[in-house]
Amino acid sequence: MLALLTPAFAVQPDEVMKDPALEARARALSTELRCLVCQNESIDDSTAQLARDLRLLVRERLAAGATDAEVKSFLVQRYGEFVLLKPAFSARTALLWAGPFLVLVGAGLMLWRGTRRQAEQFAVPTVAALTQEEQARLARRTGLTEP
Repeated sequence: MLALLTPAFAVQPDEVMKDPALEARARALSTELRCLVCQNESIDDSTAQLARDLRLLVRERLAAGATDAEVKSFLVQRYGEFVLLKPAFSARTALLWAGPFLVLVGAGLMLWRGTRRQAEQFAVPTVAALTQEEQARLARRTGLTEP
């Protein structure tokens, strides 16, 4: 049970801003920024020292009057777009956004080609119907009467 509550303890009491509106903005921004140490969680959830430093930096910027966009822009300039949990769509991040779709389409095409090849490999060849002459010859050889 305590393991599930650890992200709740990430923001330390000394980090909390006195102004509830600024604190709410800081928390909202913190959920959108990636912990550069953990890499799979936001700085709001991370207990890493760098995440704490980033949370304090966000709060300092907000206290100085910066907008949310300015804070994000500052952090992106300083740490790169990797600091954003949801990077903006641009030419540089197009593959990041389109990658999963391209992998899915590629897998679908490979599966379709594989099933087509397998169907061709095991297909029963079609046989043309016997002509009347062939039927007569077959009947003579087998001893059956002609149809």
